[in-house]
Amino acid sequence: MSDELISILVLVVVFVIATTRSINMGALSFAAAFGVGELVADFSADHIFAGFPGDLFVVLVGVTYLFALARANGTTDWLVHASIRLVGGRVALIPWVMFAISGVLTAIGAVSPAAVAIVAPLALSFAARYHISPLLMGAMVVHGAQGGGFSPISIYGSIVNGIVDREKLPGNEVTLFLASLVVNLVIAAVVFVVCGGLKLPRTAVASGEIRQDKRDGKDGEDGEDGEEGAAVDAPADAESRLTPARIATLAALVALVVAVLAFDLDAGLTSITLAVALSVFWPDHGKKAVNEVTWPTVLLICGVLTYVGVLDEMGTIDYAGKAVSDIGIPLLAALLLCYIGGIVSAFASSVGIMGALIPLAVPFLAQGDIGAVGMIAALAVSATVVDVSPFSTNGALVLANAPDVDRDRFFRQLMVYGGIMVVAVPPVVWLTMVVPDLG
Repeated sequence: MSDELISILVLVVVFVIATTRSINMGALSFAAAFGVGELVADFSADHIFAGFPGDLFVVLVGVTYLFALARANGTTDWLVHASIRLVGGRVALIPWVMFAISGVLTAIGAVSPAAVAIVAPLALSFAARYHISPLLMGAMVVHGAQGGGFSPISIYGSIVNGIVDREKLPGNEVTLFLASLVVNLVIAAVVFVVCGGLKLPRTAVASGEIRQDKRDGKDGEDGEDGEEGAAVDAPADAESRLTPARIATLAALVALVVAVLAFDLDAGLTSITLAVALSVFWPDHGKKAVNEVTWPTVLLICGVLTYVGVLDEMGTIDYAGKAVSDIGIPLLAALLLCYIGGIVSAFASSVGIMGALIPLAVPFLAQGDIGAVGMIAALAVSATVVDVSPFSTNGALVLANAPDVDRDRFFRQLMVYGGIMVVAVPPVVWLTMVVPDLG
């Protein structure tokens, strides 16, 4: 068996173990990089460490640190309540509010599961209280998070754009962002109609009920199932006030966007600098935020990309790319890659899949038969839109936070819905992004 085939089989084993044994894929990937690098390729430790993505490590730590600080001081809670007040608490608009909030959070740097973890409990509490389909509400939260997930300053966007830059492929950050946003927006609109969104009552929810629902974690007792007049007013509490810490954090988030987009500063270094500045004035928040950085995600991404670096040095990427291109029909090979991304991602980490699939497609793209911009966008969407599956982190968060539901039935609904995404989305994005030869 060739060294290249061994390294690919090890990658498959890593995915299988991570899925079935709940072991961090990054940790497994570091072990695989050591085993394959040392024993198969005869690399030194320095040679293996050369593939460590130091720039992405700083981006991941920086943006999640700043976002964790925003959670610690209540800025994210304020944003949720402000957004709900903006639409007057209308029941029919609440699913779209949740979609928008999730999208904004990921677009400004939150890891997708972190955004879902914040929004899903509140969203599904509304769903239970006002008889909104939990599948509808859960799908809106997840698709919102994925819709904003490929902005130029987001985690997913930074990862994919970083890989594209390192592999010297043609890239377009705006196309990648809009591709994910449009696909998820269209899917959300279809789900909204199919799951009864058009039949939701046009009644107002008072801010007092919103806060009470969040504190209690269960249905309220006033009124009749969301009928008009059920809402009661309540005085503003701490969650709805703009404190100095929250004002400063909002200013920091705006500063991050301006620094990255207008001045082309590094998102990771800028985020860390802003977070440290906030921590100087509010050290208690800063201490809590450091502990809430998504270290498992950092480990996952850095581990997978380090192993991909070993694969690159071994020539495995060229080997796999040639195997795909040898199919002889470039468009068919492109569709195959999209399906692989969707199927594996439904049971494993979307980030890990993207980190492995895009480099593996490099030799295939280098031939020029398929536009790189469209193919990368199609791969990215195929690997993330399926995250509503209950086997993925986002889907599991939705399942875990749904109150007053038959959990087995809801699990089956999420599983069927995830299956529909796996089957239907890859050919659609292939047809709209790959076939037109974008990039």
